[in-house]
Amino acid sequence: MAKTFNISLGLANADDEKTDRQFVTSLARGLEVLRAFNPEDGPLGNQDLALRTGLPKPTVSRITHTLTMLGYLDYDPRLARYMIAPAVLSLGHSCVGAAAIRRAAAPYMQELADYADAAVALGARDRLTMIYLDVARGSRTVAFSLDPGARVPMHNTAMGAAYLAALPEKDRQFLLDAIAKANGDHWPAIKAQFETAFADIKENGFCVFQGTYERAMNAVGAALVQPDGTVNAFSCAATAFQFPTNRLRGDIGPRLIGMIRALAREMQRG
Repeated sequence: MAKTFNISLGLANADDEKTDRQFVTSLARGLEVLRAFNPEDGPLGNQDLALRTGLPKPTVSRITHTLTMLGYLDYDPRLARYMIAPAVLSLGHSCVGAAAIRRAAAPYMQELADYADAAVALGARDRLTMIYLDVARGSRTVAFSLDPGARVPMHNTAMGAAYLAALPEKDRQFLLDAIAKANGDHWPAIKAQFETAFADIKENGFCVFQGTYERAMNAVGAALVQPDGTVNAFSCAATAFQFPTNRLRGDIGPRLIGMIRALAREMQRG
């Protein structure tokens, strides 16, 4: 598993192609350019993409030209910038649309979102982030702006901590080492936060994060481990006014655990 994690944490280089003859570095770099676009972005230029990917600008220029010719990027000649084209949606839609957990979880997520007037999200790991597979919102939920496809950091979110806690020890430690390396001097504070979250999950089944990702938002997180070992994590988030500590721990957290247990039973039956 560590080898799989290692490949997915960073961009491959020429040495990977030398040691793995099946690995196509040019394809990996093209996908890395596509990954550099975030849902909240406007159009990006080649220089922006070079900075985000760490690739040389001439290499990025060739890749963006190719991706535009193939219909995966749109080019705005007035701005000399690129945008994700609709063809990319077909790649992600088949993955998300086929996920049994997304279909099964949707009604449970909506029920909790309506009860709590909050946002309930389902996520999976994407390198050192969690990517939202689905989001359910209460009828009056306005503060939570993230949609399916958004990525949030693993190191300061309830969803990320819940995901890590559910992993086998070896895999969890591999990712913690990568997070430590990526966050440098901030790691001691992050480590302490993780230790508190892991202790909470061991005792209660869920963890609480207050104002760590967005200052005005509080959340609880918990994970579901499927029979094949696949780990997905859930979070339920709302403003700090809606989710004070006593409600997070005494109401929302236990309800999130109940939701996950009911979902697990349904998936076992199905």
